[in-house]
Amino acid sequence: MTDRVNPRILIASLSLSAMAFGGLVLQEGYSDRAIIPVPGDVPTLGFGTTEGVKLGDRITPPKAVARALQDVAKYEGAVKQCVKVPLHQYEYDSFISLSYNIGPTNFCGSTLVRLLNSGDYSGACKQILRWDRAGGRVLRGLMIRRQGEYERCIGRAPA
Repeated sequence: MTDRVNPRILIASLSLSAMAFGGLVLQEGYSDRAIIPVPGDVPTLGFGTTEGVKLGDRITPPKAVARALQDVAKYEGAVKQCVKVPLHQYEYDSFISLSYNIGPTNFCGSTLVRLLNSGDYSGACKQILRWDRAGGRVLRGLMIRRQGEYERCIGRAPA
């Protein structure tokens, strides 16, 4: 894809694609009760929701989807605050997926965002691969997820 055929657009005009949202909830997986996904992590419920979640909480699938949509909207707002350059839809989808998983504070404070805002799109996409650890250990599931986000970011995978 060339930028002339498919130009980057202002980030304020973007929103997470339906295909990317579907992929995001599949990657997160569903739990009807609050769990600790990896040792040392915070309680997670539904499709990766963490805000206000405590062990013992329960949720239905429809409420979990609604919470995931609320979370995505919050993370999109944060990403739109810190990213200052135009993006392709597939780049945006990839960065929102990453932000959803690592949190908007970590995303916005990252080297990825610094590179992105300097116009180094390739370098920013490569930074996604660095976020494959939890508790100091590389996790296979995160490594696979990051590879998919990276492939999407460079335009080689479906949203």
